[in-house]
Amino acid sequence: MSREFDFSEVEKIIVANGCSAQAIISILQEIQEHYHYLPQEVFPYLAKRLEISEAKAYSVATFYENFSLEPKGKYVIKVCDGTACHVRRSIPILERLRKDLGLTEGKKTTDDLLFTLETVSCLGACGLAPVLTVNDKVYAAMTPDKASELLKTLKEEAANA
Repeated sequence: MSREFDFSEVEKIIVANGCSAQAIISILQEIQEHYHYLPQEVFPYLAKRLEISEAKAYSVATFYENFSLEPKGKYVIKVCDGTACHVRRSIPILERLRKDLGLTEGKKTTDDLLFTLETVSCLGACGLAPVLTVNDKVYAAMTPDKASELLKTLKEEAANA
């Protein structure tokens, strides 16, 4: 039994951005910020409201790497695997996080939608390597043990929210 998608938040975002095809990127960014991804239901709705093809809306969403068509967790953890981080052993950190969260290279988000684990080519904090971010907050000089402790803290924070 599927439930009806509530477009009220999407409509507010469209209106706030001027209901124009030129605002598609801003609209998609705000929708993703609200839902933590771009639900498939929004594409026909956006096409109709912005008077563009559904394919055009979808092509914008798939062109830019920052857009996600898959649900993401409350905490998005990005492990840097750029040169400085890789040399300073970011892969064991990634492996520990995957193990602790029960994730794999193919499964990036926990079933409870609490955590999403991704790798990125560079976070721009090479002097602090190895680094990871949680919802864009940087954690420097990480180790597998520090990463496990950070997960415990985030789980406690979520439980008390």
